[in-house]
Amino acid sequence: MLRKGDLPQKICASCGRPFAWRKKWAKDWDEVRYCSEKCRRQPKRHKKPAA
Repeated sequence: MLRKGDLPQKICASCGRPFAWRKKWAKDWDEVRYCSEKCRRQPKRHKKPAA
């Protein structure tokens, strides 16, 4: 069994946070762009600059 740290990850196109592969995305992982429905519905947000 794979550990969570060993799963593939992507960066969310909306919030910019990393998210890991989920079993429900197995068939279309290449098309997944957002970490959640909330991010998919909202317009693209810009990251805040590190202070």
